Amino acid sequence: MNKKRCISIIGSTGSIGTQALEVIEKLQDKFEIIALAGGNNVELLKSQAEKFKPKYIYASKPISVSGTKTLSSLDEIAANKENDIILVACSGKIGLKPTLKAIENGIDIALANKETLVMAGDIVMKKAKEHGVKIIPVDSEHCAIHQCIKDISQVDKLIITASGGPFLHKSVDEMKNATVAETLKHPRWNMGKKITVDSATLMNKGLEIIEAHHLFGFDYDDIEVVIHPQSIVHSAIEYKDGSVIAQLGLPSMHIPIQYAITYPDRFEGIKSRSFSFSEIARLDFEEPDFEKFPTVKLAYKAGKIGGTATACLNAANEEAVFAFLDGKIKLYQIYEITKKIFDEHEVIQNPTIDEIFEVDNTIREKTRAYIAQIIL
Repeated sequence: MNKKRCISIIGSTGSIGTQALEVIEKLQDKFEIIALAGGNNVELLKSQAEKFKPKYIYASKPISVSGTKTLSSLDEIAANKENDIILVACSGKIGLKPTLKAIENGIDIALANKETLVMAGDIVMKKAKEHGVKIIPVDSEHCAIHQCIKDISQVDKLIITASGGPFLHKSVDEMKNATVAETLKHPRWNMGKKITVDSATLMNKGLEIIEAHHLFGFDYDDIEVVIHPQSIVHSAIEYKDGSVIAQLGLPSMHIPIQYAITYPDRFEGIKSRSFSFSEIARLDFEEPDFEKFPTVKLAYKAGKIGGTATACLNAANEEAVFAFLDGKIKLYQIYEITKKIFDEHEVIQNPTIDEIFEVDNTIREKTRAYIAQIIL
């Protein structure tokens, strides 16, 4: 990086966005921030803008920062060719259209938004190839795989690790009766509420399988999940000759964020401490219990069906998670509700973006209506 890399962050007030700004602050001589976009946390966005002085800001509520222009849409950020790279760090379907807009404008993407590939992976990856755009994954698992691959044509299998979440060694009954507070106590990672619940049900891993399929072009039968409670091995690949290459590191999102936004360069950045094999002492692995965590099998099924099946899975699960967080349903009901809505969905193959959003809206309405019915 001989000159400053121009970057915009969509979702700067979220968990990934705030950590990305910490990375950039450490490497401030390497970056120029073009734009910051946040949601409802206007006060945090304002303080970020005052500190980092981007050219532009966008918020869902009115905001004014001296010396910074307020934009009226995320598309204005995504279409700005001043950007060398855009970090899509927002959660939900809101990240999909700006990602496509940035790709159409030839801007590289650091992707931390699951919905973009789960909902429309075929469309997004095709457009990226057409426009010569790099999509660098921020998720620790996909980032690990990206770092391990030297020649993708020689790779036989992807191995995605999972911590197992807070209920790995709990009984099914304990999991069924888990409170929201217990569910949100992740043993290794500090994440947003929705993704933490997904980690507890292992749906997060199911969505990552779908993402990996699109990012790396592997068949679902060649993507394996393994439970690794220590979260030190972030994922691995197996080459055709049987060699296995893994990426290891302490559980810190600063590392994959920095990798994604500085790729292909590496710099000394934020480190909690140097990695020590002797201090880690042991690494454990086990197969997932698909009876206890059936969400993973459902995600495999959705991925193999393709079309709008994955958009349906994502929307139904998200609405069920929101209902759980609101205290309306039990944890185990998230899977039951998601599966019911999924089983009733009539899949559209090769959908357009408009059809994907229409399915997303319809599934959300159906899921909310079903939840309202069962809690009466």
